[in-house]
Amino acid sequence: MNFEHISVLLEECITGLDIKPDGIYVDGTLGGAGHASHICQKLNKDGHFIGIDQDNNALAVSKERLSEVEPKVDIVKSNFSDLDEVLGQVGVPKIDGMLIDLGVSSHQLDEASRGFSYMQEAKLDMRMNQDSELCAYKVVNEYSEDELHEIIKNFGEERWAKRVASFIIEHREKKPIETTFELVDIIKRAIPQKARQEGSHPAKRTFQAIRIEVNREIDIIAPTIKKAVDALNSGGRLCIITFHSLEDRIVKHTFKSLAESCICDRNMPICVCDQEPVVKVISRKPILPTKDELENNSRSKSAKLRIVEKL
Repeated sequence: MNFEHISVLLEECITGLDIKPDGIYVDGTLGGAGHASHICQKLNKDGHFIGIDQDNNALAVSKERLSEVEPKVDIVKSNFSDLDEVLGQVGVPKIDGMLIDLGVSSHQLDEASRGFSYMQEAKLDMRMNQDSELCAYKVVNEYSEDELHEIIKNFGEERWAKRVASFIIEHREKKPIETTFELVDIIKRAIPQKARQEGSHPAKRTFQAIRIEVNREIDIIAPTIKKAVDALNSGGRLCIITFHSLEDRIVKHTFKSLAESCICDRNMPICVCDQEPVVKVISRKPILPTKDELENNSRSKSAKLRIVEKL
């Protein structure tokens, strides 16, 4: 199986995890084992690596690629939001580090049949977990105009979200929207010509929004961060790579709230929350790809890495 993917911010992630040779580390978005193989290289025979992914192709490839590494390896089909269940399944109470890459893998984008790409013709799908019931076809053809508007506006940050939603509704009244190119054509008609000539592909933001909705990507970020921090040993680190501003804001604000010693309203005369900080923020500003990485991997363009350490 051809599963090519260039790992984003690879060296920065490995350095950021501060790996102990006999530690226990989790990759919550295993993919093709790009980051995972380098984590395993840092572990000895007493180390333990746990890989989580929803994608059947990724799981098959990763099992093969990690079959001869030195540490113990457990690969689990699940979503990283179910970290507590995964750790219970493999009998691990605490971990020393976790990596989450919130991007879509190159393999998923490049495999036309998955329906993630607005550049390739395919049935509307966009499921990271092929067993999931919700797919892009259902979102596009069954959601109300108001629901589509909110999703495209909030998850895609699309200026023309209302028009795109309206054009989708108008089209599907005649016939269902079945393929990526059908949807692209509708989006192009909805966005004024002058706006289409500016910036990136006109369908990029809407496709991003639908993908996020299909996979519930935004809803699970903050709860997963809290689960991961709870699971970390003291000194353990959590590294998260984001690819757009909405994700990054959630990660930044969740990290900040966990690092604060007080979350009371600033107008309160005294602290009544009794909150204690549970992490320290390692990267006050996001870590960005180097110039060399940007030149060698265009998909790293919008990547940002943030890191916290458990106190």
